[in-house]
Parts: sequence; C-alpha cells; structure tokens
Amino acid sequence: MHVNKLNSLLQVLLFSSAAWGAAEEKPKAPEKPCTIHSPNTGLYFDLNAISVQLGKKDGKKSHADLRDESWHVKGHDYGANFTINICAPVVENLTDVAGVDESRWQNVSAYYEMDRKTYSIGQQSSSLLFRGRKLVLNYTDGSPCPSPSAGNKLFRRKILDGDDDDESDDKDKEKDGDKQGDDDKKDNGKKDGDKKDDPEDRVERRKSTIMSFLCDRDLVTPAATFSFVGSLDSCSYFFEVRTAAACGGVASSTDGGVGPAGIFGIIAGIAIAAYLIGGCAYQRTVMHQRGWRQCPNYAMWSGAASFVGVCITSAFSCLPFLRNHQGVRFQSAGGRGSSLSLPTSRLD
Repeated sequence: MHVNKLNSLLQVLLFSSAAWGAAEEKPKAPEKPCTIHSPNTGLYFDLNAISVQLGKKDGKKSHADLRDESWHVKGHDYGANFTINICAPVVENLTDVAGVDESRWQNVSAYYEMDRKTYSIGQQSSSLLFRGRKLVLNYTDGSPCPSPSAGNKLFRRKILDGDDDDESDDKDKEKDGDKQGDDDKKDNGKKDGDKKDDPEDRVERRKSTIMSFLCDRDLVTPAATFSFVGSLDSCSYFFEVRTAAACGGVASSTDGGVGPAGIFGIIAGIAIAAYLIGGCAYQRTVMHQRGWRQCPNYAMWSGAASFVGVCITSAFSCLPFLRNHQGVRFQSAGGRGSSLSLPTSRLD
C-alpha cells in the first residue's frame, strides 16, 4: 500500500514538471545581427567582434574596435586590392561607385578600385548562414558585371545514337551546317530590325561576394586575416577569413533567457526537491514517522534551528544593555556643565 502511494506521488511530480515545462516554452527569439547558432553543434557564433563600426561602441572591447579603417585584402594576380567590412558598410567615404545609385554608396560593404574607378562587390548584409559546417556571409547587388565575350558562350548540341560512327559524324556535320545556316539567317533577320532580346541579356548580373570563415584561436593581433581565393568571371568574388570569432561558444543571456546561473539554480532546485520528497516518503512509509519527524534528517535540522534561535535571542537580549550604556554616556557628557538646547516649535 505504501509502495502504491509512493508511485502515485512520483507520477504526480513527473506530470506536473512536464506540464510546467510545456507552459514555460516560449517562441524562439530571432537572432541578433551578425550572429547565428550552428544547426550541427549548437554553438553560438558572433562576428561583431571583427566588425569595424566607428562611433558605435557597445562597451565590449575587441581588436576591431581599435581600427579606424576597414579590412584590406591583397588581390595578388587580380590587379587590384580589396576593402571589406564584416556585417557593416565600409568606414571609408566612397564617391562615384560604378553602376550603383548614389543613395546606396554608404551601404557598400566591399569594393575595389581599378583604372581610377570604384567597383562595389556587395551591399551590406548581416545574415550569416551555414552550408554544412561552413560559416558563410554573402554580399550581393554590387556593381554590374562585365558582359561575357561571345567566344566564352557555350552552345549545347543534342547527342544522337547511331549504328555507325562515320555515318553519325556525317549526319552531325550536315546538321551543324544546316544549324549554322539557320543561325546566319537569324542573325541577318536581327540586323534587319527583327531583333529579339535574349532573356540572359535582359537580366543584369551584379557583382557579389562570398566569405567563408574558419576558426583560428591563435590569432590575437589582428583579430582576423583575409585571403582572396579568386574570381573566375570578375563577377563573383571568394574570400577566406580566419578568426577566433569563428570558433563558436556559448551565448550570453541578455533577453531574459536561462543563463549558466539559471541552469545551476534549476539543477540545485531539482536536487533539493528530490531530497525533500524522497526523504519524506522514506520516513513516512518505512520509518512510520508523523508530523515534523517525517522530514529527512529531522534531528540535524532541529538542532540547527535551535542554534539559530539561541543566537537570535542572545542578540536581542543585548540590545537593552547597549541602549542603557549609551544613555549613561550621554548623561555623563551633559553633567560636565554642557547645556543642550532643543529647538522650540512655533505655533502660528
């Protein structure tokens, strides 16, 4: 019978804790700018430490805060060097950015200069993302990409199966000749005024940037190192960034969530609750105790409470003696001829 009561008590405790946990569930807060949680490891990544923002100090000192200019990257064989900022526009004052509206010049996060012209390779973005285990940041909507040359265009040709390779080659040559003639006719038609725009020609491609962040705990000064990987078509630019900020960590609780201290408090509360409930159940069912004696370690806690009570009683018993002693000192000081005058109140 006692065992059934104990099982019922444990079931009630389990269901109540589950209901409390379900009631405490809140919708997940959105990520702060330039931060992300890894979907694979759950680590928290904050790249604000390597973002250069003049006049926007948040109280946290980092090596990027000591900089008064954006990050500079050598282009090596590209013919130009790059200037980049992380999750924020570059701090340099840009003017006359090629192919970008003047209203967006102050929102450029990466650019380079060539032939006395400034080319944007991406507008500001603070949305980090993971591709597998790679932490990536993308910048888009830069300056217009150069038009590809006609020699770089690739044409698809349908492959047909044949019994004889020679015959198929002859047929392919004939088809290629017919196709070339048709293409010449189409080109002549376009020259005559019947020109139709190619959908690819109507879409204006713009320069973009992809940065991959790698963990490097040995970096202290500078806080990050940038490497230019390459650009095949002078339209998409790839960089590799090594920094300790890409190693991940635990997010500090600033939005009312449970931090390390809260987790420790929850564990301690669960341990105390298990101690009290388990001890009371044992004393009541096994030792057949009733009243306060069914509390676990009743004798120890009773002795501790008696000791605290004696200390409090002794402290209060000393207060009258201290008051009388102060009164005697006050009278002796006034008996040496000193006169004390009290202010009198006026009644209007």
